[in-house]
Amino acid sequence: MIELGISTFGETTPIEHTNEVLSHAQRITNLIEEIELADEVGLDIYAIGEHHRSDFAVSVPEMVLAAGARNTKHIKLSSATTNISTHDPIRVYQNFATLDAVSQGRAEVMVGRSSFTEGFELFGYSLNNYQELFDEKLEMLLKINEHEILDWQGKHTYTVNKKGVYPRVEGKKLPIWVATGGNLESSVKIARLGLPITYAIIGGDPMAFKERVEIYKAVGHAQGFTDEQLKVAMHSWGYIADTDKEAIDAYFHPTKMLVDAISRDRAHWRPLTKEQYLYEIQRGALFVGGPETVAKKIIKVMEALQMDRFMLHLPVGSMNHQDVLKAIRLFGEKVAPIVRKHFETK
Repeated sequence: MIELGISTFGETTPIEHTNEVLSHAQRITNLIEEIELADEVGLDIYAIGEHHRSDFAVSVPEMVLAAGARNTKHIKLSSATTNISTHDPIRVYQNFATLDAVSQGRAEVMVGRSSFTEGFELFGYSLNNYQELFDEKLEMLLKINEHEILDWQGKHTYTVNKKGVYPRVEGKKLPIWVATGGNLESSVKIARLGLPITYAIIGGDPMAFKERVEIYKAVGHAQGFTDEQLKVAMHSWGYIADTDKEAIDAYFHPTKMLVDAISRDRAHWRPLTKEQYLYEIQRGALFVGGPETVAKKIIKVMEALQMDRFMLHLPVGSMNHQDVLKAIRLFGEKVAPIVRKHFETK
């Protein structure tokens, strides 16, 4: 069964027309209401990313998700991502086990390397150990997930001599997904671990990921893992309004604000032009339009890439809170039924 949901980073960029920049506190308050609405309209998952910079409000996704768990019943609650390289894997497990208890079994953790590197300096880690930190800390987290009593000796982590890690996720293992921007080596490594994978497809033709998904599946099957273990998700930027024109017009400003802000820090990013924006909607990885337009694009990409889960990253950059709520309602009430009906008939 396919799953549909939302990912967000809690961006805080200037809002069009008013030029208002929401406080971090207000953006987090808005996020909680957005989680509650996503649950109300029947979406399957809500995922929040971790950042450590002024244009994003959330540095501890599991705390916001726990607040969102209070008035929700069904929606799965995940990070997107938890940047495991700069975290203590014991605390990551404990935090998400606590979230799982608060939400009555709905917690997931999505780990990643992070394309933003502010956390390395903030928490005292060296970028020279970028890959080694991720690999070792993921291995440690997986061992904690499997064993109540931890016996561990690492290179970049400390030694734990047969100590218990509590609380435990009750009745199951904590679902752990791994996110990647599409690096082939990463896909192979994740497949060899038998872990579900999330591709961040935020630019260019999504069909370019088809071969990577096929390799991930082939490597995982060769290791003896099942399709149930080798689930594939994607998250892509997008926005839904009543009509294509309304969505396209409304979404350009917030998208440009975020892309332009990132381009000031990264040499390989460029300020967003209107032409590039329209190209990404027509042929690329932006899912922007009225409900039928967005539904058709989701179906096309999920089918071609053998996706089990699709997350619409909503919003990119800051938008009026009521407009975000309306987009979530349209996703749950208009888009999701079209997509689900298509796959139910397969």
